[in-house]
Amino acid sequence: MDQHLPMHALPEEIQKMSRDETVCKYCGVSYLILHEFKLMEEKVKAMENKMKFYEESVEREKRLQAELQSLSQDFELCRTDSESKTERLLFALPSKINYLLSEVLSTWEQWHAWHSYLTVILE
Repeated sequence: MDQHLPMHALPEEIQKMSRDETVCKYCGVSYLILHEFKLMEEKVKAMENKMKFYEESVEREKRLQAELQSLSQDFELCRTDSESKTERLLFALPSKINYLLSEVLSTWEQWHAWHSYLTVILE
């Protein structure tokens, strides 16, 4: 939309006139139609900016919803995996502890046998 810029601004006293003073009493059309047009132009521009903002907001919200959904699924997978691993560890832990204790006991018995053997030999 091309903008028409007037060569001279309206006198201040005309700019300060109420709308009732600037409209035709017969048809209701403003004598200062250019002024009215400029006001409408500004309102349209502001509304276009708001519409653009809201359109971008809708797109941003859709993108964030998709990201949230993806993160929620990832979280559930991680939680399930973690619970599964925890259960496996808790199940395997007693047997692992028993195995390590038997290894320690066996090593201690071997050490004790060697110690006794060396004590007898060295005496």
